Amino acid sequence: MGTPDFAVPALVALHAAGHEILCVYSQPPSRSGRGKQLRPSPVHAKAEELGIEVRTPKSLRNAEAQAEFAALNADVAVVAAYGLILPQAVLDAPVHGCLNIHASILPRWRGAAPIHRAVMAGDEETGVTIMQMEAGLDTGPMLSIVTTPIGSKTTGELTVELAQLGAAAMVRVLADLPAFPPIRQEDEAATYAAKIDKAEARIDWARPAAEIVRHIHGLAPFPGAWFEIANGAESERVKLLLAEEAEGSGEAGTVLDDGFTIACGEQALRPLRLQRAGKPAMDLADFLRGRPVAAGTKLS
Repeated sequence: MGTPDFAVPALVALHAAGHEILCVYSQPPSRSGRGKQLRPSPVHAKAEELGIEVRTPKSLRNAEAQAEFAALNADVAVVAAYGLILPQAVLDAPVHGCLNIHASILPRWRGAAPIHRAVMAGDEETGVTIMQMEAGLDTGPMLSIVTTPIGSKTTGELTVELAQLGAAAMVRVLADLPAFPPIRQEDEAATYAAKIDKAEARIDWARPAAEIVRHIHGLAPFPGAWFEIANGAESERVKLLLAEEAEGSGEAGTVLDDGFTIACGEQALRPLRLQRAGKPAMDLADFLRGRPVAAGTKLS
């Protein structure tokens, strides 16, 4: 049960490990691209490629959908970023219940955007937790945790890495389920990873450079942290996808040199990868070649 790219490695790994995958559940096809044609989710497309039946109910709350799920007589349901709430009847249907690949070190960062929040908060590491699902939001007991350092990785890079780590961890757990007894989460240590609001994406240059760099990396590639720069009489929005801390000081949001060092509330930062509206992302040198930014320019 999964929908985006993050869930594809788990499907592929389970198939390669020889498990009998009775059915794949994914969110219904959505309209995207030119012409707004209906396109299956990444998991849906991969399942069809593997010759596995796919079901795309809009909800699992009705009795008919729950009966169809129970009729599979599954030993276990593997869930990875599915996107639909699983009612208790669904959670209880498989012999061993529903096991979820959650992209954080639980109980830290329960909720919708655990990778983004870990990066933005400056966590030193993140990981994946294989957990037994229950009615609460990511509150179920944990079977296995795998960790990885964050460093300067973006949310996009970590998403790819954690998808692979989660797939491998799930295969290990299912190979010997009794060897992974469930461990209760410490609810008092829990933090909540709220869904990313696009209003968060605008860069506040008054913040310290270290915080802004984490903000940029946490929102890359989507939705992308952004700032505005004067373009004639108008302002142009530019996304900042990768940056590093730099030496320098000045009024927050001011460009300090021809290398596009930008003053922050504390210290400064240097963009490394940017994206103009309607254009592909590019490295700093290519960006400046097409649009030099003079020292003293004020960003907003």
